[in-house]
Amino acid sequence: MAVEFPEVAGHPNRLPFEGCLTLVDVASDKAPSGARGHRVLLTREAAEAALPSLLGMAVDYKAGWDGHDARQKCGIITSAHLEGSKLLVGGFLFARDFPEMEAKVSGVAAGAECAMGMSYELADAHVADMRDTVWRLTRATFTGAAILLRDKAAYRGTSFRLSRASEHRRPRLAVAK
Repeated sequence: MAVEFPEVAGHPNRLPFEGCLTLVDVASDKAPSGARGHRVLLTREAAEAALPSLLGMAVDYKAGWDGHDARQKCGIITSAHLEGSKLLVGGFLFARDFPEMEAKVSGVAAGAECAMGMSYELADAHVADMRDTVWRLTRATFTGAAILLRDKAAYRGTSFRLSRASEHRRPRLAVAK
């Protein structure tokens, strides 16, 4: 599922990215913010139903790369799909608006393969049983995502990397204009 943007060669404010936002049907490695100390598991059914809510949502970052800052919106998600247990996203960082992003993300990523990760932001999440040790999310709406150090993410299996425009473009469902 994707929103198709026209290609603009050399656009100074569109820096393509791709990443694994989360894993589905897999318990988080640690409790995400807002889960009251509980690890969480996003069900495949909930993720599939929520995919359309990802399109057009912002990507943010926090100084220190250790969490979320919804007021530091540095990009946009333009595609999302499930591949096995991975919820993969793609989009653009606003390179001209945030010139430090490319250098920082590239520099951190160069130090270690997949040093950067992602984390989702949700609203209207439904937990199957709040008494469970691991909260099973059976319904949710995505409201955005954050780029952070992979070891700070609730799911260590997430990833984030800059991509060349040719890698970013793949066959996808286009939204009617």
